Amino acid sequence: MKKRLLAMLMTGAMVASLAACGGGSSTPAGGDTQKDGGNKASSTSGCSVDVILKTTASEYWSYVKAGAEAYSKDNPDVKVEVKGATSETAYDEQQNMIETDLNSGAYDAFVIAPLQADLVKTLIAGQTAPIVAVDTNIDAPEVLSFVGTGNEDAAAEGGKAAVEAAKAAGWDKVQAIAISGVQGDGTATARLTGYEKGVTEAGGEFLKDEIQYADAVADKAATSMEAIMQNHPEGVAIIVCNNDDMAMAAARAAKGNAAYAKTIFVGFDGIQSACNAILAGEETMSVAQEAYDMGYKAVEAAVKAVNGETLEKFIDSGCSVVTKDNAQERLDKLKGYIG
Repeated sequence: MKKRLLAMLMTGAMVASLAACGGGSSTPAGGDTQKDGGNKASSTSGCSVDVILKTTASEYWSYVKAGAEAYSKDNPDVKVEVKGATSETAYDEQQNMIETDLNSGAYDAFVIAPLQADLVKTLIAGQTAPIVAVDTNIDAPEVLSFVGTGNEDAAAEGGKAAVEAAKAAGWDKVQAIAISGVQGDGTATARLTGYEKGVTEAGGEFLKDEIQYADAVADKAATSMEAIMQNHPEGVAIIVCNNDDMAMAAARAAKGNAAYAKTIFVGFDGIQSACNAILAGEETMSVAQEAYDMGYKAVEAAVKAVNGETLEKFIDSGCSVVTKDNAQERLDKLKGYIG
């Protein structure tokens, strides 16, 4: 009888150990299970995390992808699959990815960077597998944590730095116009709010009625910049942008226009090309996100959730302002991630 009881206890312990997901650097399982991780959580090969990004067709998202995949390299028993739409306006494409993967039964947890947060909220309704939002939050009870930049606060820091730079450049009338991303996108809205806050708190004027929406695309940002120059032939002190690609495109579009020779062009992301542009004097500054850490921490959080751990509602991946003074240091760091 004692032998039979001992065998039953050992079997139970083995089943519990197999249910945990994650390896080497992950925090051990503990606490009450938050969500049902699905069938694969009981596999001896570990668990599988599905990472669906806004796109994989940009430098910024390549860092998020690299960070997510690095977690799997550090924890070989965790399978991480990363995918994304072909652009940040390929809404149907991402929707199909999410629907297909949620219904596949192949994944224990999901990390999602939504192109349309309200749509994704509907798609994930009722899901029991752990879901972590990355880069852009999803206001849904199924989302256990948001991993990303505090976009409003980060943009505010960029706005303040831009005003100080504009004053140092000799602008008496410090006005700022924004070239934003996709209208209505949560991240774009947060950055606009932050830029406005930072600019006004530092003593500048944010021209809210003149926001240009360029869908986070460089070509459209160049067109937006041409419209700004036509409307303001006397020049504008500050152009704040939703990402670095747009800031660089805007600066190129204004090159040769004497009225914009001292304009402060502010990007967001702090990618390699932006660092090179800052060093070359083709972009003034960038609000840098830690995209690599964002990807890594998002997968780490998903694995912790599968293991039954309680997650923080917001996990800040960090930010900084890149200028000519620290652009080379930032560039060297990024090259270490993806070359």
